[in-house]
Amino acid sequence: MHPAARLGLYGLGLVAAFGAAFLVADAVAPERVVEAQSPPDEPGHGHHARAAGSAGPAALPGLSLEADGYRLSPVEAPDAVGAEGELRFSVLDAAGEPVLEYTEEHERDLHLIVVREDGSEFRHVHPELDAEGTWSIPWSWSAAGTYRVFADFVPAGAERGSTLTRTVSVAGDFEPAPARDEARSARSGPYDVELVGDLAAGGSSTLTVEVSRDGEAVTTMQPYLGAFGHLVALRDGDLAYLHVHPEGAEPEPGALSGPTVDFAVEAPTPGRYLLYFDFQVDGEVHTASFVLSADAGAAAHDPGEAPAEEAPADEAPAEDGHDDDHGH
Repeated sequence: MHPAARLGLYGLGLVAAFGAAFLVADAVAPERVVEAQSPPDEPGHGHHARAAGSAGPAALPGLSLEADGYRLSPVEAPDAVGAEGELRFSVLDAAGEPVLEYTEEHERDLHLIVVREDGSEFRHVHPELDAEGTWSIPWSWSAAGTYRVFADFVPAGAERGSTLTRTVSVAGDFEPAPARDEARSARSGPYDVELVGDLAAGGSSTLTVEVSRDGEAVTTMQPYLGAFGHLVALRDGDLAYLHVHPEGAEPEPGALSGPTVDFAVEAPTPGRYLLYFDFQVDGEVHTASFVLSADAGAAAHDPGEAPAEEAPADEAPAEDGHDDDHGH
């Protein structure tokens, strides 16, 4: 055959081969199937949905100045130890305007938590909101260092609360006082406070706080912030803000209780946690501080729930842990 003719037939063969391969590929995975398998870009199911289900730090409150469509403004405060002034800030909405209306939670529109980054110098206070949307409270610092300021609030009409944070630096001679060892006992004024229970990483645990004075149980604890005590828990290292709530019904005004208060605490990861218990007796609020570690090996569970039964040795386990009867 003439060389030119042979080359022409060879080229036609290549075209036919590539065309057949294209048709086979389209039959195996047509474009519409690939598109159907790709997750749609739907509002409300992107970053927030992944963050809510992840164990990463972005999923935890109290680690950012912006979340849930709200932003914490820069915090104005005295910049040196002993200087008198005000601590001031605003909560801004998505349009950058100050939020003016809030939903009360634990008897306040906003809870302000201030703590030095080593866990010392804790304060839980409640500033006042003016007509322009600025929160303020008289303020001074008793120790130098870098502080985290947490604003914990529920905007009016929101389905859930938000916890935003900023950092404030205070000039002066800095003496760090980091939490080094586990601490289950504390003294606040004339009161001795004990913390009973263990934190389990990855679930909810019940902690019990017991208050005594001169060896006698204190039974005259007054309601404070909608309970007989208030507990703030922070993860040591990054000061992530934990989900904590008191157990039991909200007390009636004028009711007295003691010597114990129970709290449900969710520790997201193994490690050390800083806990601060506020309680009120005779109209005065006291604070007791504790340090607990969450064990990675202790799975949290409901004490009233029966343990899961182990599958018999000769029974084949479910593949990949998935079951079509369970929603995901």
